[in-house]
Amino acid sequence: MARQIVLDTETTGLQWAEGNRVIEIGGVEIIDRKLTGNHFHQYINPERDSEEKALEVHGITTEFLADKPLFHQVADSFLAFVKGAELIIHNAPFDVGFLDHEMQRVFGEGFSLAEHCAVTDTLAMAKARHPGQRNGLDALCKRYGVDNSHRDLHGALLDAEILADVYLVMTGGQTSLLSNAQGEVGASALNGDEDLRRVDSALAAQLRVVPAETEELLAHEAYLAALRKKAGHSLWDA
Repeated sequence: MARQIVLDTETTGLQWAEGNRVIEIGGVEIIDRKLTGNHFHQYINPERDSEEKALEVHGITTEFLADKPLFHQVADSFLAFVKGAELIIHNAPFDVGFLDHEMQRVFGEGFSLAEHCAVTDTLAMAKARHPGQRNGLDALCKRYGVDNSHRDLHGALLDAEILADVYLVMTGGQTSLLSNAQGEVGASALNGDEDLRRVDSALAAQLRVVPAETEELLAHEAYLAALRKKAGHSLWDA
């Protein structure tokens, strides 16, 4: 049973070494390439303000975080959720660096998330597959047909959910499905013949049948007659 956690964080700024802190953690669980619905989501009081540029990205204010738990109050539950799993993270060095710094404040300087989890960096993976192209999460959503239209600001859980779809498509486990009568495209796992039949049904439901006109039918019959004269039969006669 392969257990993976697609993980994202939001922070007060870009550098933990400059005193910036984690303010949100979001993770979604995948087992055997299927989203289980199990997730971890926690806002955290960083005991400081976010930098202006960071606030523009995530929109999580100091006032909103004022009554949220401190990191040491959620450290055990976070570690229990991710321990033993493979972490799937976009630009993993950033998130892991922040999380290691936070966990070291709780468990001591020797703590390393990599000792408890395998880590896969989807940004490095995307750069290897698409060298010289934009490989941010929004760019990958566009490239792989993953709907992120509901993403106005960054949020750890929302970004983790989007990244999960991108990762499964990028690694060959999903394909785009028509999700409703308007033909909106979403990413959904295919699991054998039953799901393939559902795809065929979904696609067929979107197709408009246009009957051939009389002139077209006559032209087609004339074409078949010419084939019969030349070859003695046609595939359409089988």
